Amino acid sequence: MTTERSRAVPAAASATREVKVWDPLVRVFHWTLVIGFFAAYLSEGEAETLNLHTWAGYTVIGLVLIRLVWGFVGTRHARFRDFVHRPGTVKDYVVSIFRRSPRRYLGHNPAGGLMIVILLISLFMTAFFGMAVYAVEEQAGPLAGWFGALGEHWEDVFESTHEFFANFTLLLVAVHVAGVIVESLLHRENLVRAMFAGRKRAETE
Repeated sequence: MTTERSRAVPAAASATREVKVWDPLVRVFHWTLVIGFFAAYLSEGEAETLNLHTWAGYTVIGLVLIRLVWGFVGTRHARFRDFVHRPGTVKDYVVSIFRRSPRRYLGHNPAGGLMIVILLISLFMTAFFGMAVYAVEEQAGPLAGWFGALGEHWEDVFESTHEFFANFTLLLVAVHVAGVIVESLLHRENLVRAMFAGRKRAETE
């Protein structure tokens, strides 16, 4: 016969256990990068917002460089080796999403990891070619010594490349947001909240 004592479930056992996943640097990087990218994107092409655009661009490339270093020396889930997977693994994960049965990862899943890498590359290229444009147009900035004396032809090339990567990054952001929404729904957890709080539900054992 089952007693009340044996049927009782301790409060601590019934509560959802959370673990720390995202360290402060990753969280600050993420949200500061969001602000920096959109500040740069929305201030593009206007003379009166050139300073804002320039400094937002410097912020973005500085953040990207810091994140690259942190990807090798940072905490467990911040390191590239934790979320960079082989193409086959990424493919299998994407297929599992369409089957609505993806494996849950505490850190970035394989598709999310690939997105992070592509975003970092695209953001770096956007900022780099933005600085190249600034060097040719204004003979200013860190690339002025290399590109400042180039003519109008190269200015057009740099400008077109800068705009391409800026728009490509915006597309990646849209895909990333869609992925976060899908992942949150499939695993019934708020991934946006996790990137603020740094904590996620512990893996089911």
